[in-house]
Amino acid sequence: MRAVGLRPYTVEIEEGTLMRFWIPCDAVWKNKPAVVLLHGFCGDGIINWQCQAVALTKDYAVYVPDLLFFGGSVTDKTERSLEFQAECGGCTAPLSLSVSRVNLIPIPIPIPIPIPMASSLYLPSPPSLSSAHYNASTRLIHRTSNSLKLRNHSIRAITLTQDDLKKLAADKAVESVKSGMVLGLGTGSTAAFVVAKLGALLASGQLTNIVGVPTSKRTEEQARSLGIPLSVLDDNPHLDLAIDGADEVDPDLNLVKGRGGALLREKMVEAASDKFIVVVDDTKLVDGLGGSGLAMPVEVVQFCWKYNLVRLQELFKEEGCDAKLRLEESGKPYVTDNSNYIVDLYFKTPIRDSVAAGAEISSLEGVVEHGLFLNMASSVIIAAKSGLQVKDKNN
Repeated sequence: MRAVGLRPYTVEIEEGTLMRFWIPCDAVWKNKPAVVLLHGFCGDGIINWQCQAVALTKDYAVYVPDLLFFGGSVTDKTERSLEFQAECGGCTAPLSLSVSRVNLIPIPIPIPIPIPMASSLYLPSPPSLSSAHYNASTRLIHRTSNSLKLRNHSIRAITLTQDDLKKLAADKAVESVKSGMVLGLGTGSTAAFVVAKLGALLASGQLTNIVGVPTSKRTEEQARSLGIPLSVLDDNPHLDLAIDGADEVDPDLNLVKGRGGALLREKMVEAASDKFIVVVDDTKLVDGLGGSGLAMPVEVVQFCWKYNLVRLQELFKEEGCDAKLRLEESGKPYVTDNSNYIVDLYFKTPIRDSVAAGAEISSLEGVVEHGLFLNMASSVIIAAKSGLQVKDKNN
């Protein structure tokens, strides 16, 4: 990083907590607006923050804290929340560098782009360091003039979006992928992050000889565009691992899936996998399936679809179920990759017995598949603003 004008500088926030910053060298900071780059703490963030910093140094004086528990930043505190990270990384910059106001710019994406919101922030000269006294092992300790009360310091809070949380969970799931595996590639917004990560790891050479079995045409298109070798169940009937999202997850790790319209292929591929990892954010957790009030999909043949819609609604009338044919924005029926229709079931109360409900739905002639994925998930990775949680089926 010294080649692009950054050097390490360690700040002691309080006893037991050290934060290492990469700060501008004396010659490059002048006349540039300053930014504090909070890089991602897993996946692409660790791999790519140097590239982000390089791109930003063209137009900005860049200050990059190593997040606690990574790089040169350590603490003896037990807290590991995002708020604590933000307070340490965001507050120590202004306090230790004599700045009264700071904008934090989290960049969780792998493509480095300058952030205009930081253009109003100017920092004074970075702490001077005589070259005669500096070497690679030198650690500068900066104590603030008063006792730090980080939680009372005014900063702009970092808000993780739902997509940020999905990406965190997806990156964690991809850690289970090994070279040479045959993988089930899910469908939906969370699965798209998984496929993107796999493509990046292949391109960098960190993964080799993997084969993907996609669960939809759009996942197939994304995977092909990223150079991921693909196959089908006919040629690879045994899969090592499948990774996919879910629309609902109950306490027993049973799922509702298929709001993206790919439930049949998803269930086929994931049932053929030795291990099925589900990645979700915490908004997908429910006490009972159907409890979100959102769609539980049932794929039906086009022939006499209304006949089956009525039968499905009658089947769950005690749950106050509404059955609706899924439509495109144009008003035409949504057609799956298998040329079928989808009837969405909306429950006013959770399904009392998901196993019985699945069996009754499957018994109806003309029903192709339903979105209840029961006893299929090996583990569920849940991303929340407080961190990642992994639930295993056997625990």
